Amino acid sequence: MPRVDLLTASGSVEAYAVRGVRSWSPPARPAFGRIAYSAAHVVADARSAVDPWVGAAVDWDATLRYREHLLSLGLGVAEAMDTAQRGMGLDWPTALELIERTVALAKNRPGARVASGVGTDQLAPRPGLTTADVIAAYEEQAAAVEAVGGRIILMASRALAAAARSPEDYEQAYGVILRQVREPVILHWLGPMFDPALAGYWGSDDLDAAMDVCLRIIGDHAAKVDGIKISLLDKEKEIAMRRRLPEGVKMYTGDDFHYPELIEGDGRGFSHALLGIFDAIAPAASAALQAMATGDVAEYRRILEPTVPLSRHVFAAPTRFYKSGVVFLAWLNGWQDHFVMVGGQQSARSALHYCELFRLADAAGLLDDPDRAASRMHTFLTVQGVSS
Repeated sequence: MPRVDLLTASGSVEAYAVRGVRSWSPPARPAFGRIAYSAAHVVADARSAVDPWVGAAVDWDATLRYREHLLSLGLGVAEAMDTAQRGMGLDWPTALELIERTVALAKNRPGARVASGVGTDQLAPRPGLTTADVIAAYEEQAAAVEAVGGRIILMASRALAAAARSPEDYEQAYGVILRQVREPVILHWLGPMFDPALAGYWGSDDLDAAMDVCLRIIGDHAAKVDGIKISLLDKEKEIAMRRRLPEGVKMYTGDDFHYPELIEGDGRGFSHALLGIFDAIAPAASAALQAMATGDVAEYRRILEPTVPLSRHVFAAPTRFYKSGVVFLAWLNGWQDHFVMVGGQQSARSALHYCELFRLADAAGLLDDPDRAASRMHTFLTVQGVSS
């Protein structure tokens, strides 16, 4: 097995021997007992003349190739979400093109699941923004996604968080949209650790009070709600909410710290999945979910538990920078030929962070080709001034 010099926490360099061990294989014909979406990343076009802090240049071939990979593993694609750098480099026109391309791609694969993010990010922040402005922005994006045959994930809105003055404003805004949508949607509650602009969502900083408002909205429009994805990194809050959902409304875990136990569930229910980490650990997630579907819960746990330290590292505070770790692992595994991100976000984490990510990915059996991964890690660290 290869060796590569990696940074340690003390700032020294150690020679690391790559293990490259994988004791499981993704299923050839995936069939799961849970719905599992991977929130998918985008591959930047590194050859574009577009300045990354100004505009978004996407390598469409590589981006769609990765979505084909996720679908082949039995995972659905949650498109144009925060993992795709929505609001952190990916603007609405580019997001819509991404949605159009992925929905078209999925039509050629029977049974493929694609749900796409509908938000309000075309609204420029300005004084005097109203909930009516927010509703109109939601309506514009919802109509565009439905026009291409897409399913909707109704994303949390920075603009609504800024404009709303009470829980009733949230109830009004969501009520207007939910009464209009053609098919049931997935709601999206993203905590401030993922996006500080979403603090106080649903009209309160108190999570229990906020949950009451969200559940009231779901209860009033249950026929138009397929489920809700919550990303609060608090498993007890998720379980409590899961137990209060109306019959037929699903919980989709967005908890990248506790997903194995939340998906496994208990005697009173379980969560489906809509996870950014499933982009990075897709083969392991597919193999584990297949094991669970056959009744082998021990194998499910054996495969997924080593991925949790990796996920906790990728999503470490500041959590909103997790996208860089997801893309870094995709580069190590050969799904793109560079480590350049939309918005220049590859610079959001330190060289030490990426070194620890490499170790944890190796421990979880997630380096597809250890020689290639070690070579790319060496190249990266040479540019960082760590290796020579």
